[in-house]
Amino acid sequence: MEIVAKILIAVVALEHLYILWMEMFAWETKGKEVFKAALPAEMFKPTKGLAANQGLYNGFLAAGLIWSFFIEDPKWQTNIALFFLSCVAIAGIYGAVSATKKIFFVQALPAILGIVAVLLK
Repeated sequence: MEIVAKILIAVVALEHLYILWMEMFAWETKGKEVFKAALPAEMFKPTKGLAANQGLYNGFLAAGLIWSFFIEDPKWQTNIALFFLSCVAIAGIYGAVSATKKIFFVQALPAILGIVAVLLK
């Protein structure tokens, strides 16, 4: 189960690095493609700065998950991974309630599966 937990942590971290890239550097291209149903096309240019800030936060989540791989103490490694996975899960649940239900499946569910795997390892 430890390998499954690490794979899920890595998947969630990679997903948030992708979100960082999209929101910080490709908001008006890839962001427009991904969020076309949630935001009118004319809103991408004026919200570029807001999206970049949001992308930075997603980068911090990815950094925390990646950091958990380098912690040698097993208890601390577990606690740090659980903290950052929980942050992702909560953000995903909030996004599903406030924006679109798709966010639950794309963001929250992988984090929740990661939490379960970490707790079972």
